[in-house]
Amino acid sequence: MNRRTFTSESVTEGHPDKVADQISDAVLDAALTDDPHSRVACETIVTANLAVIAGEITTTSDLDLEAIARNVIVEIGYSEPELRFDGHTCDIRIAVQEQSADIAMGVDDSREVRGAMMAGTDELDRQGAGDQGFMFGYATEDTDTFMPMPIHLAHRLAEQLAAVRHSGSASFIRPDGKTQVTFELDDSGTPRRLETVLVSTQHEPDAGDSELRAAVIDQVIAPTVPDRFADDGYEILVNPTGRFVLGGPAGDTGLTGRKLMVDTYGGMARHGGGAFSGKDPTKVDRSGAYAVRWVAKNLVAAGAAQRCEVQVAYAIGVARPVSLFLETFGTERVDPAKLATAVNEVFDLRPAAILRDLDLRRPIYRPTATYGHFGRTGAGFTWERTDRVEELQSILGL
Repeated sequence: MNRRTFTSESVTEGHPDKVADQISDAVLDAALTDDPHSRVACETIVTANLAVIAGEITTTSDLDLEAIARNVIVEIGYSEPELRFDGHTCDIRIAVQEQSADIAMGVDDSREVRGAMMAGTDELDRQGAGDQGFMFGYATEDTDTFMPMPIHLAHRLAEQLAAVRHSGSASFIRPDGKTQVTFELDDSGTPRRLETVLVSTQHEPDAGDSELRAAVIDQVIAPTVPDRFADDGYEILVNPTGRFVLGGPAGDTGLTGRKLMVDTYGGMARHGGGAFSGKDPTKVDRSGAYAVRWVAKNLVAAGAAQRCEVQVAYAIGVARPVSLFLETFGTERVDPAKLATAVNEVFDLRPAAILRDLDLRRPIYRPTATYGHFGRTGAGFTWERTDRVEELQSILGL
């Protein structure tokens, strides 16, 4: 057997890129609260004591963008001058315009409707995709969340690191942080042994190395690593540079949409390249990616395959996908030719149908901006439901 390893990372809510993501998604949520049909493409950049909000927003909602940004920054934990990024006093600059009429035209009235291309065009054909592009969804039996184990554990470690900070049990921990895990894989690509856990956390200047390491091991790593990997003798690295005092936007500029692998599958699956945060659900970069995760998860949950990756592609202004592709990596338990047929029967991947079936025109997006968009629980994560399992099993004879 050739020895293979795989690594995934996550970051905390205080990481500069995630500060930017959360501001952008908070703006989106505020717009959708009073106007479910808001069109939002919000980009945020954060740096030392400055946040810039830019993009295109068309909404009837009354948005106080400065107040939204300040609230997010303070809630994360950047609320003290010594952090050099303080939500109470930082400079907020706004550069927002309305959505392009050329884009809006194709979304409001699809090519199918405008060209009368299809007989019997229904209401779900009216809304075109908000952009061209392709998206991937993925699911695996490796975890109860149907997520790859490396990214699943990296997220849980990052969540726990933030929880310890918020609890005050390790008061010397500051908001910025990153986690990374490495697993040895068996011949099928399934994690068999945990090799390395890396945690880097911003900290107070007077925090000692031994104090910090003990807190991270005892309060973050030990409670989070699954029991089946607990005795693997894995290496632990805590702040390997030896010092991480200057962090957050003061130490590294943050930008919306720059953590694509953290947001999705930790590199275990392919990615179409489009970011999620700050985009309303007419943008298929977001809603299409959510939809194909829903498809892949239901196929795996139905027992159709051990692993499944689904690709969908769209043309701007066109309602119906231009392609659908499924890959099961030789793990399928039914005739592969039946899978695409079953997906087409069970799932409607037109943008308007996705918005309807996943109930996406709601202010549910800020929680998605940290610790991954997939493998999550809660009423807002509708794409994580396994509500099509029985129908798929019936069609596939499972």
